[in-house]
Amino acid sequence: MATLAVIQTGGKQYLVREGQEFNIEKLSLEEGATVDFEVLLLTDEEGTNTRVGTPTLSGVTVSAKVQGQGRTDKVSIIKYKSKSRYRRNVGHRQPFTRIKIEKIAA
Repeated sequence: MATLAVIQTGGKQYLVREGQEFNIEKLSLEEGATVDFEVLLLTDEEGTNTRVGTPTLSGVTVSAKVQGQGRTDKVSIIKYKSKSRYRRNVGHRQPFTRIKIEKIAA
């Protein structure tokens, strides 16, 4: 039976389970480093045993390993004003950290 947890990082909340890999907002950590997250909610796969934190659960942590750093694809931001010869084209690549959930310690 897999355990699900809700963690918060970078102003966002993520529903995670062990072995899952995903991208989060950039953390200043080296590749291979371990990071622990506080848990907001903990439940089993069926949802029968659910614990909700106020705001976090004490004694429960999620351990993750940093897989690497990267940047997303470029997003073009184009500004244009008609009849005034104003055009502006800038790009943005959001940095991220790729992590893998190692263990949910309840």
